[in-house]
Amino acid sequence: MTDIVTHDTTRLALTAAGFVAYGLTCLVPWLRARRKRAGQAGAGTEGWIVAHASQTGNGAELAEQTAATLRLAGIGVRVCELSDLTQQVLQGTERILFVVSTYGEGDAPDAGAGFAGRLMTRRLALPHLHYAVLALGDRAYTQFCGFGRALDAWLREQGAQPLFDRIEVDRSSAQAIGQWRQQLSHLAGTSDAPDWSAPAFAPWRLAARRQLNAGSAGAPVYHVELVPVEGALPPWQSGDLVQVAAPGDPERPREYSIASVPADGRVHLLVRLHRHGDGSTGVASGWLCEQAKIGATVALRLRQHRRFRLEENAARPLVLVGNGSGIAGLRGHLRARIQAGQGRNWLLFGERNALHDLHYGQELHAWHEAGMLERLDLAFSRDQPERVYVQDVLRRQAPALAEWVRQGAAIYVCGSLDGMAGGVDAALRDIFGADQVEALAAQGRYRRDVY
Repeated sequence: MTDIVTHDTTRLALTAAGFVAYGLTCLVPWLRARRKRAGQAGAGTEGWIVAHASQTGNGAELAEQTAATLRLAGIGVRVCELSDLTQQVLQGTERILFVVSTYGEGDAPDAGAGFAGRLMTRRLALPHLHYAVLALGDRAYTQFCGFGRALDAWLREQGAQPLFDRIEVDRSSAQAIGQWRQQLSHLAGTSDAPDWSAPAFAPWRLAARRQLNAGSAGAPVYHVELVPVEGALPPWQSGDLVQVAAPGDPERPREYSIASVPADGRVHLLVRLHRHGDGSTGVASGWLCEQAKIGATVALRLRQHRRFRLEENAARPLVLVGNGSGIAGLRGHLRARIQAGQGRNWLLFGERNALHDLHYGQELHAWHEAGMLERLDLAFSRDQPERVYVQDVLRRQAPALAEWVRQGAAIYVCGSLDGMAGGVDAALRDIFGADQVEALAAQGRYRRDVY
């Protein structure tokens, strides 16, 4: 064995130099990587946040476009849902842009409900926070932009400093959105910006239409089928929406849930004819249900509705709850599940009378008999002296519902905001407790498309 111990100072110096050189060779790349990681972490901390709360996806799209404008100017930015913001993030970030819609009469949308309940009921010190609010709403509702206004007021009360005054948008007003873009350009120090224009409306042909509830005491409901005038059928997923621009009001498109899947070869809609007190019909519903002739051209575009898609819930058992024309979005999910060979589906549906108002009833019963719709529970409010609604059926079926959720089921709710959606939410909170309902929503296992 060679003796490595030596008293030769020259050899010792050379050996030490070798170790130093080796150490430097290893250290320099490590320091570079460390600096890079620190820079990335610093960018996340010192950069901007764009937080959105959207029910149907408009706010999320505008948030992504906002972030793209900032990134084009070299500004680090992170996009997240409003309910993902914590107290620590609020108090540790200097600039946040909020893009929020209002749900119903002044409420937070589902994507912001957690934030509103968890933080907007408290006092926080936010003197360092600079922010701006883009509030999305519809002047047809009494509390126009109610949640956006409440968020802005709360932030001011906590000492946060507005970068510029709140901008309010009435039904995707191009002028108001243009004001937001102009303010972003000032903040970013650039006049360059990505294209914010929504996809153009395309011509579709009205291929079929039939009334589903002849003799009903309620307003007429029509099944409508549309096909593109030119080109192949564009892709979509169950849960997505369409926007229809009626000739009488092309600047305010109406949204409808898609009741079909691409394999059906057509976009199916379920449209309830709205009639005003003077006898006139709603602009879009009147056009689709009565005025447009079969073969007429309809201006339409598809819209992703990420919050109501199946996505990570595609392999889970599915509990579908709805009423009225809300069966459209639920039918889309059922058709997607049946196409995929998944039969662990439970539909709870409510309407007025079984004789006239079970939309797609023959189809639903056929699926149930074939085992592709494992459970089918119906609530017809006018078929007995006491009124029975879908939320009442939920309470009666609480043990079975709890077992489905224990097995990993996701709950999807589609239909009217007034009455049904609130009643279903209250029933779920009574059955599971508020904390578990909030946890299901945070996991994406409780999703709603209500209007």
